[in-house]
Amino acid sequence: MERLVPANVAAPAENAGRIPFAFGRRFFFLLFIGLAWIAPAWKEPRFLYAMWIWDVLVLLFWVWDLWQMPRPKQLLVRRVWKEPLGLAHKSAITLEVNNSSQISVSLRLTDEAPNTFSSGLPEVHLTVPPASSASGTYSVEPGERGDARFDDVWLRYSSPLRLAERWARARIGQDVRVYPNLAESRKMRIYLIRSRQIELEKRLKRQRGHGREFESLREYRAGDEFRDVSWSVTARQGKLITKVYQVERSQTVWLVLDLGRLLRARVDRLNKLDHAVNAALSLAQVAFYSGDRVALLAYDRKLQQRVAPGRGVPQLRALIEALAQVRAASSEADHLLAANALLSSQHQRSLVVWLTDFAETAATPEVIECTTAITRRHLVVFGVMEQTELRSLVAMRPDTVTNMYRYSAALEIVQRRDLLLRQLRQQGAMVLEAAPAGLSAALANQYLEVKERNLI
Repeated sequence: MERLVPANVAAPAENAGRIPFAFGRRFFFLLFIGLAWIAPAWKEPRFLYAMWIWDVLVLLFWVWDLWQMPRPKQLLVRRVWKEPLGLAHKSAITLEVNNSSQISVSLRLTDEAPNTFSSGLPEVHLTVPPASSASGTYSVEPGERGDARFDDVWLRYSSPLRLAERWARARIGQDVRVYPNLAESRKMRIYLIRSRQIELEKRLKRQRGHGREFESLREYRAGDEFRDVSWSVTARQGKLITKVYQVERSQTVWLVLDLGRLLRARVDRLNKLDHAVNAALSLAQVAFYSGDRVALLAYDRKLQQRVAPGRGVPQLRALIEALAQVRAASSEADHLLAANALLSSQHQRSLVVWLTDFAETAATPEVIECTTAITRRHLVVFGVMEQTELRSLVAMRPDTVTNMYRYSAALEIVQRRDLLLRQLRQQGAMVLEAAPAGLSAALANQYLEVKERNLI
C-alpha cells in the first residue's frame, strides 16, 4: 500500500501579504509596564517624558527583534505522509520545519486541510532550534472518498524575545485521494487464513469429475459421459479415451456496485454506498488470497468504473483506485445496462456479487427482472443492507395509536421487502441481508461457503 501514500511536498516559506509582520504579546506587555510612569506624573509632569522614552526604547527593541529574526526563505516547510488516507479512518499528517538561520524560532503552523477532513483548520506548534529542524503531527478523519485538495501552510513565528512576529506561507498545496476504509479490510485476516486453508484442502482432495478444469486423460469406463470423450485421441489410440476434470482452483468474482439514489441514504456517519464500497474491498482481498480473479462493475445511468478480471497487487491497486472514485447518483441506476455489460464481458461461469438496495414499491424492481438472464450463466449473490430501524419497530408491540400507525407502515414495508427477496431466491440467486456495519463479514462468510460447496 506504500504507493497509495501521498507524496511528501516541501517548499521554502515566503512573505504573507504586504505587511508580513506584527507586534508580539510581550511588546504590549512592556508598553503596559510603561504606564507605571503615570502615577508620579500626577505630581511631576516631567515623568511623562520618562514614559515616552520607555515606549521609544520598547519600539526600538521591537525593531531590533524583527530585524534579527529569520527571513521566511530560511524556513523550509515539509508536509510528510506515512499512510494512505482512508474513509472515516484517523490518519496522522506531519508538518516539518527546517530552520537554516542562527536564531531559534517558535512557530504556529496552520494547514489548509479540506473541510471534510476536520471541523477546523489543523494547527501545529513548534520550537525549532538554530540550524536544525523540528516536526509536529495532527490527525484528520476524512468524511468523503475521492480527490481532495490541501492548500498552503501558514506560519506565524517569533524569536525567543517574542517582541515581534512574522507571517509567512509555504506553497505546498497538493491533491490527495481518499480511499475506502483500508483498515476494515485488514480486519478480515481471519477470513483470509480460512480461505487459504480451503484452497489447500482442495488441492489435496483434487476432486475429479465435478469441475470444469481439464486434468488428464484415461480409458473410457462404464458410467462416463460421452460428452467427455476426446474423439481426436480416441482416433489415434483406436480405443475410447475420456477426459478427466477437476474442480477449478481459480474462478472469477465480479463485484457489481449499484450507484443509484437509494445508496445515498446515510447510516450513522456514512452513507450506504460507503458501506458497500468497504464491503467490496474486503471481499476482493479475501478472493485474492483464495487465488481467484476479481473484477469490478460500478454503474448508475452509465458505467462509472469498470475493471477487467485480474489478480495480484496491481489488480488490488486498480480496484482501490476505482472504488475511491465512485459516486452515488441522484437518480435510479440502469440495472439492465449493468446486466448486459456483465454478460458481454464474462462468458464463463463466475460468481457475481451484486451490492444494491430495493425501493419498497408495488412495482417489481428492474434489478429483479435482470436476475433471470444472469443466473442462467452465473452464480449471483445479492448483498443488501438490512433496515434495522424498521425491523426493530416491527418487533415492538405498539402501545399507543401513533405507534400503531408506525407499526403498520413499517410492517408493510418489511413484508414487501421480504417478498422481493423471496422472488430473487426463486430465480436462483443467493440473497444476503445484513446490517451495514456487518456487511463485510457477512459477504466474506457467504463467499467462503460458496467456495466450500464448489458452487462455481
